[in-house]
Amino acid sequence: MSISPTVPLATREDLSLAYTPGVARVCEAIAADPSLTRDYTWVGHTVAVVTDGSAVLGLGNIGPRAAMPVMEGKAILFKQFGGVDAVPVCLDTQDVEEIISVVKALAPSFGGINLEDISAPRCFEIERRLDEALPIPVFHDDQHGTAIVVLAALRNAARLLGRNLGDLRVVVSGAGAAGIAVTRMLIAGGVDPALVIVCDSKGTLYAERPDLAPGSEKARLAAVTNQSRVANGIEAALAGADVLVGVSGGQIAEAAIAGMAPGGIVFALANPTPEVHPTVAERYAAVVATGRSDFPNQINNVLAFPGIFRGALDAGAPRITEAMKLAAADAIAGRVADDLRPDQIVPSALDAGVAPAVAAAVMAAARHG
Repeated sequence: MSISPTVPLATREDLSLAYTPGVARVCEAIAADPSLTRDYTWVGHTVAVVTDGSAVLGLGNIGPRAAMPVMEGKAILFKQFGGVDAVPVCLDTQDVEEIISVVKALAPSFGGINLEDISAPRCFEIERRLDEALPIPVFHDDQHGTAIVVLAALRNAARLLGRNLGDLRVVVSGAGAAGIAVTRMLIAGGVDPALVIVCDSKGTLYAERPDLAPGSEKARLAAVTNQSRVANGIEAALAGADVLVGVSGGQIAEAAIAGMAPGGIVFALANPTPEVHPTVAERYAAVVATGRSDFPNQINNVLAFPGIFRGALDAGAPRITEAMKLAAADAIAGRVADDLRPDQIVPSALDAGVAPAVAAAVMAAARHG
């Protein structure tokens, strides 16, 4: 990565405009009207990609320095697909209060905050409090980016199979940041919460499970999902299920997949090793997706975040709302809606038209409230 100017610096006149004395006039204008920051500086098209290095890819808590290559890669994707400038910010702290304080202090330099690779459950509080405190969009991509693309993919898979979202029995394997966000997004998109079962490493979530801390994210989900009170593990949850969404990284036995309803849908999204190998899933499911680029139907959050931030920044939106997320999912699904196949329920991650379509949909949703 590098930073390059957008104006020439070849003459004394160029220098006097870009820096002293010309820059003072811009400073005075912004001091009189802070909203001009968006027009006269990079703030209106620049995002901070912030991590504490606590949950990097599938590598875990490897710290802020080792996280930098991922943040740089994320910044490159922002620029390539959304035309958004992004700056990696790797924080040498994993304290919730310190992270919130530092990001709040940095916020005037940016038009948006993309939280990245921060472990659950801390990530929920960090995002919520920053979203409440800052007048710019705050978006934890590990949660919402993945969730938006999963909803787009499930809508298209259901349409391909002639199914209604509200009739599908859905199992989400994983109750971390991605699993909780995916579950909420699917419910917001039309999946019946009573028919959703979420599994963590200890089994299924249900309202009476004694080890769920009151008020926790898991407890809130357990209160509205799994109304049939299925207990035990993933195999019991998958018995007769129509959909599996794997965001856990744990392996799921073939026998459990075999217990699903015929003609189902399997999204095994762990990277680099899916929860169930696609060749195994294809023996039992009609539509299979992974998080990998070497198999069809890659569920990749690059389909979401560049366009979401582009649309939010262009709209001057102070936050990214549920309506904006749903609009993004619709736009992603729409890119392949006229050419659906079992091996094409989402567009390619390299489809240059995705980000502009998502940005337009997000901007429209932002402007309509």
